[in-house]
Amino acid sequence: MQEWGFVRAAGAVPPVQPGDVGANLRAVGDLYRRAGALGARAVVFPELVLCAYTCGDLFYQERLLEEARRAALDLAAGLKPEDPLLVFGLPVRARGLLFNCAALAWGGRIIGLVPKTYLPNTGEFYEQRWFTSAAAVWNRPDFASIPWGQGGGDIPFGTDLLFYDRGDPAFILGVEICEDLWAPAPPSSYLALGGASVIFNLSASNELVGKAQYRKDLVLSQSARCIAAYLYVSAGAGESTTDLVYGGDALIAENGRLLAQARRFQRTPELVIADLDPAYLAHERSRSSSFSQGAGIEGPRLNLRRINFGLAAPEVSGKAVLPAKPSTEKTPGAKTTLLRPLDPRPFVPQNSEDRRRRCEEILSIQAAGLTARFKASGCSRAVLGLSGGLDSTLALLVCVRAFDGLGRSRRDIHCLTMPGFGTTGRTLANVQALSAALGVDLRQVDIKEACLKQLADLNHSADSRDAAYENVQARYRTSLLMNTANMIKGLVVGTGDLSELALGWCTYNGDHMSMYSVNAGVPKTLVKYLVAFAGDSLEEEGQAEAARVLRDIINTPISPELLPPDKAGEIAQKTESLIGPYLLHDFFLYNGIRCGFSPAKVFFLACLAFAPRKADKEAPGDAGETFAPEAILKWLKVFYTRFFSQQFKRSCLPDGPKVGTLALSPRGDWRMPSDGAPAEWLKELEAIKPPAMEPPDPPSRQN
Repeated sequence: MQEWGFVRAAGAVPPVQPGDVGANLRAVGDLYRRAGALGARAVVFPELVLCAYTCGDLFYQERLLEEARRAALDLAAGLKPEDPLLVFGLPVRARGLLFNCAALAWGGRIIGLVPKTYLPNTGEFYEQRWFTSAAAVWNRPDFASIPWGQGGGDIPFGTDLLFYDRGDPAFILGVEICEDLWAPAPPSSYLALGGASVIFNLSASNELVGKAQYRKDLVLSQSARCIAAYLYVSAGAGESTTDLVYGGDALIAENGRLLAQARRFQRTPELVIADLDPAYLAHERSRSSSFSQGAGIEGPRLNLRRINFGLAAPEVSGKAVLPAKPSTEKTPGAKTTLLRPLDPRPFVPQNSEDRRRRCEEILSIQAAGLTARFKASGCSRAVLGLSGGLDSTLALLVCVRAFDGLGRSRRDIHCLTMPGFGTTGRTLANVQALSAALGVDLRQVDIKEACLKQLADLNHSADSRDAAYENVQARYRTSLLMNTANMIKGLVVGTGDLSELALGWCTYNGDHMSMYSVNAGVPKTLVKYLVAFAGDSLEEEGQAEAARVLRDIINTPISPELLPPDKAGEIAQKTESLIGPYLLHDFFLYNGIRCGFSPAKVFFLACLAFAPRKADKEAPGDAGETFAPEAILKWLKVFYTRFFSQQFKRSCLPDGPKVGTLALSPRGDWRMPSDGAPAEWLKELEAIKPPAMEPPDPPSRQN
């Protein structure tokens, strides 16, 4: 796990008894050991957990303060270097002032104390009655560390502390406490700019109607703003209910994404645990110019002190097993547990309602882009090739939405269907039925004779099913589309999608070219959901025939239909048999290109994502599909080989709208030499030796 950059962290919510330090100490110890047995390398507890947050004026009592101090030192003294980092809350008195602090303990010592900065003192909160804000002692040399009875010197004290793991340079920890997050300028913002990749928040947030959602939004938003992992743990069972109720909320977020959340209102100990990825966060920060500028702009405020410690990744057995790095000694794809969401379809929301919203938004973006292009170009008609496949169908649906929004007749959408050597009756019938159902203009031009003439001019026998045989059809179709557009003052709308661009699965100067490419930002795994969403919408509007045709198109095998059908007249040339499943390639595209993971890490994650699992009933088609490690490795090599070799096609793409966080336009997100070499990426994959396998099929349609 550690060699892949993951750090397992846990948030722990034990039942507490206000004022009973001994009982609370035992509860903390029990839950800490439980988290350690599950492989956690860091465990964080709520605010003031050793005495409970709701002690009130008992915080003035010498007995309570002294017992909390002794308990903290005893707790720390029992920790070995191989044990997880322990972070917990307690009151700390220093030089006559009382602070609400987080203590960090490791290797037999308390290695740092972080005081709370923002003390709530309105409504139900009155912390300023007891505690002093960290701001009161900023820049005071006598508070850089405090004598607290720990042998071997004073303990570092302050809000300017960063905690570095010697064994993992990407795991840098910062701490803030409860209200610090709710303030206009949270300390975590400066800790993150100073290098912290993980923020721990020790909290005691009471429950009010609507507060849980607001709290969750805060955590997600701050983790995104800081490009950090954010682990928030709040007080729960046992806190006094004299006037308030504490639900024990605990959340783990990473760069705006929720990794795990505890159940609230539990009367028993609650543990929330997830595998954080500081290496991924480092990649995201390196891509963000705002983050680097922020570090420069706020430089004078980032004079932070560094506390070093070292965490060993423990051997773990039982339910949570640390995944091992695939190698010749360890079987790739062996059963492992990664405690974080890992979606085999990273571009497709799992939740059906989220998916519907995403589809509506994407279609709106595509239609808005096309609408603006029509207004700017002065063109009055759309021209597109309609094949009966998913991509051209989506492009047509976008055109319909754009023309409806412009108040123009759908008859100004001119579709050409151009049957060639591989066109089947199924796809041709779907083109005809869909065009009629949507009320767009359709012209059929059989291109077989013209293509045979071109092949004859090339002294090609037409018997060889080579790249020239295939691509003469694609280029002739593009010529017809472009010339038609010139004749009717139209604009050729491209149909190719993001996944095809990544793999170069398009004919250069054929379907590679258009006047505006509406699908350029949409990955293949998402296309089918967009078409399905449009079909559902049409059915709700009473257009049952259009919805029926769209469903059949979704279930049609993906094919360029450039080679003749089989003896039964069915599609013989199936794209995914040649270049690999788009389900895998989109996973590789997201994790390898968008996230920047190494090829071996992509392979490791894919082995987990596509291991046997329960099918997702909400996701049609590929929901429960699994792949063996040798198949994953085979197609991953194809992905990197094609991604590098086909960059020249992406270097001269037509315009098209970006719709998600990944795009491959040379004018936008992706700049790469067309003659870059994949040798280093493939070399890493060659070192992985899963069971024997067949070599990859040589993919066609190279150019």
